[in-house]
Amino acid sequence: MPSSREPVHGPVLVVQNTRSGGPRRVGGWLREAGLEVRTLHPYDGDALPASLDGRPLLVLGGGFLPDDDERAPWLPATRRLAAQALDDGTPFLGVCLGGQLLAQVAGGTVRAEHGTPEYGSTAIRLRPEAADDPLLHGLGAEVTAIERHVDAVTELPPGAAWLASSEHCPHQAFRVGAAAWGLQFHPEVDAGRVAGWDREELAARGVDRDVLHARAVAAEEASAAVWARFTRRFAAVCRE
Repeated sequence: MPSSREPVHGPVLVVQNTRSGGPRRVGGWLREAGLEVRTLHPYDGDALPASLDGRPLLVLGGGFLPDDDERAPWLPATRRLAAQALDDGTPFLGVCLGGQLLAQVAGGTVRAEHGTPEYGSTAIRLRPEAADDPLLHGLGAEVTAIERHVDAVTELPPGAAWLASSEHCPHQAFRVGAAAWGLQFHPEVDAGRVAGWDREELAARGVDRDVLHARAVAAEEASAAVWARFTRRFAAVCRE
């Protein structure tokens, strides 16, 4: 049941990097957990705040590298907020580009067009380090999430906890400090979203959209249960 508790630190600030993105079901789960969610659209002129003031930060995906400032001129401000979250211990969740941005800000390395691209429903293997992670513990040895990336984190930040991997991408999830998580996959994306992906773009990479959609539909129920639980745990961290 939805919680009646008020968030302690104010709304979760969401940086949406593309018009086609958005917090989607993760935003819904955060609201169900009693948190306010404020989504910023910097590509449409929304200014990012100079300070988090204790507000949790969620940075979503996008077709950029974390320092692609010419194409996405709001990224320097986003990096500053991520660095502030790390310095202050403010809860942070980075998804795809957001996870890569966290890795880079904390001293890791991100490379463009690196390794094998991943699309659609993908098996994510939790590492032993996830056993005591506040968000990932007890979710099972293998979970499923939707992927869509060609860039990748190639080196984790010093001291980061390496939490999950996949067959083609070693760094699927990691934590920096006590309350900052980076993900390569997309817990916010459901199977219906896959059906709207550009068919020709996928075909150019040898991927069949209909096959991707069918696999995502088959995994949807179990996947949604896992990522709803994960998101509720992040909401609990935001209250602490």
